Amino acid sequence: MAHASWRGEFKYWDKTPGSPVCDIDLAADALLHERLMAIDPEAGWLSEETVDSAERLNCVRVWVVDPIDGTRDYVRGREGWAVSIALVEGGRPVIGVLDAPARGEHWRARAGHGATRNGEAIRASARRELPGARVPADVLARGDSDLVTVGKPNSIALRIAMVAAGQADLLATLRWGHEWDIAAAALIAQEAGATVTDALGRPLRYNSTRGEQFGVLATAPAIHADAVERLATRAATAVVR
Repeated sequence: MAHASWRGEFKYWDKTPGSPVCDIDLAADALLHERLMAIDPEAGWLSEETVDSAERLNCVRVWVVDPIDGTRDYVRGREGWAVSIALVEGGRPVIGVLDAPARGEHWRARAGHGATRNGEAIRASARRELPGARVPADVLARGDSDLVTVGKPNSIALRIAMVAAGQADLLATLRWGHEWDIAAAALIAQEAGATVTDALGRPLRYNSTRGEQFGVLATAPAIHADAVERLATRAATAVVR
């Protein structure tokens, strides 16, 4: 449905400055809510385009959804957007689905059963040194000139999926963000062998009170400790609200 309207006629506006939303976001959210709650009516619901309810905190399972992650690319007619769906149980994702129809990419993961892209098993890279690591970014921060930029879709979920598929070695954000941005892709990356934590190197837990995490750090497993060490000072400064 979203792909059929992409590059077509639709309305869009800014929820907050620099944060666009379009009527396709809302239509996709409504469709996903209907279909997913029919699959598991007892699950809670956490989505970017639905007003949050504290009732989800009492649920064993929660659907964590971003109906269009990377809306900025969607409204500009670019390909870097995806539909992100995770089922979280006991604070951890057990199913992750990421669909990027404009790119012809369909990602799947189930906890303990590996991850696939377009039906083929994927694995994170075996890179062992941080210098030279590939990062999906437009520019690099000062002090990271020894890293290498690769093409960056607007969707952070797709950037994490790039690490899962060995197309990048490292993805890091150093800000508070929403669980719906990362839950599905984080499971896909972990099931592909990547190491995924928050920006401070701590385990990620979902269905939190605020529905937020402090950053995400997804890497080839052998370079994760070095990445945490490099980012430690920046992360410690950024974590303070």
